[in-house]
Amino acid sequence: MKILLIFNEKKFEYDIFNLIRAFYPDAEMEIRYEKTDQLLSGEAEQGLSGAADLIWRFVYGREQITVEMLRAAVCNTGGCGQAVWREILQLTAPDDRKETKNQLKRLVYSGLVKQCGHPLPWGDLSGIRPVRLVTGMLEDEHMTQDEAVLAIQERYCVSPAKAELAAAVASREQTLLQTFDYRTGYSLYVDIPFCPSICLYCTFGSHPLHAWKDFVEPYLAALTRELEMTAQLMQNTRLDTIYIGGGTPTSLSPEQMDALLTRMERLFNYSDLREFTVEAGRPDTITEEMLTVLASHPVTRISINPQTMHQKTLDLIGRRHTVEETEQAFHLARRMGFDHINMDMIVGLPGEGAAEAAASMAAIEQLAPDAFTVHSLALKRAARMNQFRDIWRPVSFENSIEIMDAVADGAARMEMSPYYLYRQKNMAGNFENVGYAKEGKACLYNILIMEEKQTIVGTGCGAATKLILPDGSKGGRAGNVKSLTEYLARTDEMMERKRELIQQFG
Repeated sequence: MKILLIFNEKKFEYDIFNLIRAFYPDAEMEIRYEKTDQLLSGEAEQGLSGAADLIWRFVYGREQITVEMLRAAVCNTGGCGQAVWREILQLTAPDDRKETKNQLKRLVYSGLVKQCGHPLPWGDLSGIRPVRLVTGMLEDEHMTQDEAVLAIQERYCVSPAKAELAAAVASREQTLLQTFDYRTGYSLYVDIPFCPSICLYCTFGSHPLHAWKDFVEPYLAALTRELEMTAQLMQNTRLDTIYIGGGTPTSLSPEQMDALLTRMERLFNYSDLREFTVEAGRPDTITEEMLTVLASHPVTRISINPQTMHQKTLDLIGRRHTVEETEQAFHLARRMGFDHINMDMIVGLPGEGAAEAAASMAAIEQLAPDAFTVHSLALKRAARMNQFRDIWRPVSFENSIEIMDAVADGAARMEMSPYYLYRQKNMAGNFENVGYAKEGKACLYNILIMEEKQTIVGTGCGAATKLILPDGSKGGRAGNVKSLTEYLARTDEMMERKRELIQQFG
């Protein structure tokens, strides 16, 4: 399907584009801009027969916005198209840009629901942090949880089930964050951009170890320099959480991991550290030697990520490990005393539907992790899977509802509650990623970074530093390049950018 969006002004087109894309994820979409008189007269669509299946026309005025959906495929050459839906939005607050955008999105959403015959679970929301909206209602508007549930449904057309989920997560986040003064501290992220192999769906800046093995030591040397500078800049600020991610950090050798962790302990003050996560995401990197190294340092949390418990899917997506290796790695970590283990699962993988997801969930329940995160597959342009998307059997919209409910039920059986949630564009079924955890096993870092509650100092390839001021406002951002070779060549530049940002806000 081809969809054409025509505007008389450059206003809200990004929000509208993403909203329409959520209903038509496979459509080819184009944006054009025309003069107001051409749009009002229909001249903008003349001669477009065959150029698009649907045309959306937006004419902005001072007090109103006219929205039309035209069925372009039935236009006669020289005609203006057949309107299948047309509404005029009378603006209640023309000078309030945010309110105007929300009103317009609700209007467009209603037209899409009529055209497609079904709503979306998250309504007209296209942002990645719906929980933040609910948090604002609870904290700034002083609503009760029940009032926030109703408000997010009314304002953004969110389904009752997702409204309840967002409110439950927001409430639990508030409870967890009240246990410490997070705004006066900071968190540290350390990126290790190497993996045993690159998964077919991956969009992170990961580098296959076999091809980049000669770059590991130079990278660790550059990373250490950045950590040294960070420790100096933040020496008078309390360090609350550390997260070593990637990539797959446990792709390093045990000796390399031990050297990195030892150096970090000497650089940073851990006296107030509340949480230390190391992503051991790939089971094929988890050995007794590696776990011994992690256990000898103040690591409190690890993640062992199967993504699926079906060997056929693992082989298809490029995960070079077996289901049995996942189980063995988990049991080994338990025997060695690790009592805070997270496991990740992806729903929407090619060839997997409700039955496959239920089977993976049952296998994970047997392992009984302390925390569990479900990711709805997001097919981004950079992922190799998207290049071959026509050969995969995507999870249907209806089936995704069944899958997400089954996963939530499985988490409940493991006595876990949702504690953080975020969304991505182009998700299977337009759903969400949810982190579940047992009491006392929620990941504080996940909450802090996802809801932008605390300064996160990012180090390493592709990492970002985001400053959050004591009043909760954003203080700025400094990002490192994703390319490994560029990072090595420009380490000094990345460090100086970070130094200027942090020193500016003291």
